[in-house]
Amino acid sequence: MRTKLLALIAALAVLGSVLPAVLQSAGKAKDEVVKDGSVVSLQYSLSGEDGKLIESNKGKDPLQYTHGTQQIVPGLEKELAGMKVGGEKRVKVKPEDAYGPINSKAFQELPKEQIPPNGLKVGTILTAKGPQGQTIPVRVHEIKEKTVVVDLNHPMAGKTLLFDVKILDIQPSVAPAAPQPAKPPQPAQPAKPAQPAQPK
Repeated sequence: MRTKLLALIAALAVLGSVLPAVLQSAGKAKDEVVKDGSVVSLQYSLSGEDGKLIESNKGKDPLQYTHGTQQIVPGLEKELAGMKVGGEKRVKVKPEDAYGPINSKAFQELPKEQIPPNGLKVGTILTAKGPQGQTIPVRVHEIKEKTVVVDLNHPMAGKTLLFDVKILDIQPSVAPAAPQPAKPPQPAQPAKPAQPAQPK
């Protein structure tokens, strides 16, 4: 009985020393704000200006990005700065701060035989390969007698977007360790002079 009591006291002592550090760490995470270099996890819903839902990650894995590295649209990233864990916000992003205005030069006319038969319908989204091998969405804009006009603009170009976001977690950036200066080479030690032979 005495042994069990001593073990319980020892366990409580260890818990007492660890718990303040855990609580302090949790407090720091709660006080952390979104800033350049922060690794942010968030929940979002994206709607058009008409209120129609475009996409959402509610009930799915959170979106994680590093703030200040242009991994999300600039208008949204700017509005998230300074938010804390648990913070919620509705952000309205204009086209110039999202996917840009519609570019008239992004419309191209192609021979009809270059379009697959199941893509010969206005509004169909096709995929094409970019110059660096990336996949680019292409929308069929108009069908003529012998050609098809396709739109290479981003599907959300020219649209005002509404984001409903909630910050789920913020991890501070980890600065890379500073390189240690190389130690200067040690000067060579002079050789000790030979000892003269002792007379017998």
